[in-house]
Amino acid sequence: MTVLEDRIEMAESDETSASGDGPTLDALFEWLEESPIPEGYKTEIVGGNIFMSPQRDTHWDITLDIVEQLRAKYPRKRLKSDVRIDYPGHLNGFASDVTLVADGADRDDKGLWRHQDVEFVAEVISRSTGANDYGPKKTAYAEAEVPVYLVVDPYQGRCLVHTHPKDGDYATETKVPFGDDVDLTGTVVDLVLKTAEFPRD
Repeated sequence: MTVLEDRIEMAESDETSASGDGPTLDALFEWLEESPIPEGYKTEIVGGNIFMSPQRDTHWDITLDIVEQLRAKYPRKRLKSDVRIDYPGHLNGFASDVTLVADGADRDDKGLWRHQDVEFVAEVISRSTGANDYGPKKTAYAEAEVPVYLVVDPYQGRCLVHTHPKDGDYATETKVPFGDDVDLTGTVVDLVLKTAEFPRD
């Protein structure tokens, strides 16, 4: 058993969720913070499972590009990257690549941003965790009624724009190839996102 697995097992035995069938998100993250996770790895919890993925140049370049374009319209304090936000569903503590919170949003009594204040999320696909972005994370964002969820896939060279969350899914999905503009002017984001400089993997 690895040190990380040992710490998770201890967390499960020490602090359980409200339903009594496992650890709480707080307990899992507390143990993760004390665990020997390699530097440069993004860590998040999806459906009670811990995922770690290394940051790659392509991933970082796209994330930074999106943040810089959003900064032309929004103040820095409304933009978050790799910051834990808990979402609906079983043990969902995400560290989304890019998050835009509403004007006037504030952290809760635990110091966390609330999913009810999230207006936009962008996830850049990593090969090892891409299934989460297309599956359970998309469902959690829809259940949280995040108005706009953008998936950027450098392997397929395209973006998927999900809008109009309803009943745990998004009613609208728009595919945009790299090189074309992502028109978000009809959404709460209200800007055009350029993809011409998004690198491919």
